[in-house]
Amino acid sequence: MVIAVRALLFDVMGTVVDWHGGVVAGLETWGAARGISADWAKFCIECHAAFPPLRAEVNTGKRAWANFDELLREALESQFPKLGLTELYQKDLDELVALWHAMPPWPDSVAAMQRLRRRYILSTLSNAHVAMLIDMAKAAGLPWDAIVGVDLFHRYKPAPETYLGATALLGCQPGQVMLVASHPYDLAAAAKCGLRTCYVSRPLEYGAGIAFEAPPKPGQCDLMVGDLGKLADLMEC
Repeated sequence: MVIAVRALLFDVMGTVVDWHGGVVAGLETWGAARGISADWAKFCIECHAAFPPLRAEVNTGKRAWANFDELLREALESQFPKLGLTELYQKDLDELVALWHAMPPWPDSVAAMQRLRRRYILSTLSNAHVAMLIDMAKAAGLPWDAIVGVDLFHRYKPAPETYLGATALLGCQPGQVMLVASHPYDLAAAAKCGLRTCYVSRPLEYGAGIAFEAPPKPGQCDLMVGDLGKLADLMEC
């Protein structure tokens, strides 16, 4: 089953890399070195939950553009008092933000992407910024043809400018591009812009038993797969 597209745009955090597992492991190491004991998995989820309102403020013009690192610093500073830590030094914040720049890939990601790249253009379309995505690619060995972050558009997904801007940068029409993502809201917004869509199930993205969205219903996406290896099989790569 080959979907007639030229390029695949990938959401990255959660879809291609295990952001939660990687960041929690990093926080555990960081905390142990400082004698700080916490439920880092819960802390990580609470930081994640702080992002959508901050992104919405940017998209609605209530605040000026701020990239992922800047919003992350705000989220961290809002959550750490819950651990009894009322002050974070600049060095601490730099070290914590760096954890989000070096997330491990899911076990299926790199091999499947190498297969897909033989036939399709592979690009990011992430709510991270370009510099952060470069760091992630280096750390995880991700074989991108292009790296597109929302800082190029000064809008966060699901703003239409992100999907249409990315397809234009690749020299494609929306119907020639498929968004690959584990987040239904992202896929629904891409479909409204005329992109094809592939849902990738990542049941451990937020840790065992935790989900922020229900999976799409059958027929809501062009493809629905359990991992990127299955996507490569379906696309005959």
